[in-house]
Amino acid sequence: MQRQNVPYFSVGLTGGIGCGKSTVADLFAAHGATIVDTDQIAHSLTARNGAAMPALVAEFGPDYADARGALDRTKMRNLVFADAAAKARLEAILHPRIRQATLAAAAAATGSYVIFAVPLLVESGGWVERVNRVLVIDCLESLQVSRVMARNGLSEEQVKAIMATQATRAMRLAAADDVIDNNGDLAALAPQIAQLHDLYLAFSKRMA
Repeated sequence: MQRQNVPYFSVGLTGGIGCGKSTVADLFAAHGATIVDTDQIAHSLTARNGAAMPALVAEFGPDYADARGALDRTKMRNLVFADAAAKARLEAILHPRIRQATLAAAAAATGSYVIFAVPLLVESGGWVERVNRVLVIDCLESLQVSRVMARNGLSEEQVKAIMATQATRAMRLAAADDVIDNNGDLAALAPQIAQLHDLYLAFSKRMA
């Protein structure tokens, strides 16, 4: 499915919290793909001396920076969970900067193709049209909950509250061109990724 006119083949990788996006991205990187991770870019923008910090402090006040000068993510998370207007203000600052950084990273890519790892790809409304294919990492919602509880030390209620802010499993699958089943272990991922890597290489060669 051709959605954009750029000189590289791109895939939008997404999935709900706890679905294993980072693991899958690492495996694709091992096959030679360039990974552009929007979460990592966002963290860089909101770290100490990050490019977005002056605008964030001006908008939300110095209390939203921690002692090191980075974004106080816990405080900001609590605010935007409770206040939709604050969430929109945050996104108005971050999203244009994230997009600019992702495009710059993709333009400098040296891999066989580019994978944009975007946790909220379906929710964002614009990413689907900016990539050639959408790859969804899928797993049972009960497995999402148990994985995040074990990984982050959150309660079941906290994990479910985060999931409630994300697209549903059905919405992600409806947007997908390709799906990886991550209900099993690491060994079950490898053949799925190898097959998709071959497919993406073929698409990439057609665009060359």
